[in-house]
Amino acid sequence: MSQPPQDDRRPSRRGRPKDIAREASIERILDAAEQLFAEYGYHGVTMKGVAQAIGVSPTLLHYHFNGKESIFEAVWARKAPISARKRLAAMQDYAATAGDAVTVEGALRVWIDTDLDLQIEQTEYWSAFGRIAAQANSAGGWGSEKMSTYFDPVAATLVDLLKRAMPGTSEERIFWGFHFVSGAMTHNLARTGRLDRMSGGLCSSDDFHAIKAHMVTFMAAGFKAICQPG
Repeated sequence: MSQPPQDDRRPSRRGRPKDIAREASIERILDAAEQLFAEYGYHGVTMKGVAQAIGVSPTLLHYHFNGKESIFEAVWARKAPISARKRLAAMQDYAATAGDAVTVEGALRVWIDTDLDLQIEQTEYWSAFGRIAAQANSAGGWGSEKMSTYFDPVAATLVDLLKRAMPGTSEERIFWGFHFVSGAMTHNLARTGRLDRMSGGLCSSDDFHAIKAHMVTFMAAGFKAICQPG
């Protein structure tokens, strides 16, 4: 698997050989589990399946993890905070720079483009987790809980920026707008290939450069349309 961006890489493995081997074993398990969750969804993955994917006994998995939920949580915990941290930092920087001149386009750009850049710059590292997040954002229960845990603070920051950009606008409409843009964003991460088939190859759901070029303009227009008075 490719490495994460330089500033998000884990520290070099140091310490006792036993600790180094344990960390490497856990990373192998999580790499395999992430690919399986992305392909089959949470309910389609078993501990036995993860063990088979890396050619080990299920006993080894139980040595490191309590069960499937424990592995699933570890998959989220190693990547979701990176995405959340980068988006929060980008929005905070934008808010400080823009001051009273926050715009809908500006707010959406830092929220959307920051995450799209991860997919563009480190596709192999991020694509499977993006598909997992897409599943979670369209599921209740396990999916809703994970999205809330890791991304609600990010969503709340975007909503606050949009309120600044459209003072006096109904909060209800801003939240509806967020609902629509959040669904579209995670649908992008799903990379379903349906767009490719429907367009006869004219467009590709893997073309994140094109998504980045068009999405903010499209979503900003939608926000302005539903948030206009009357």
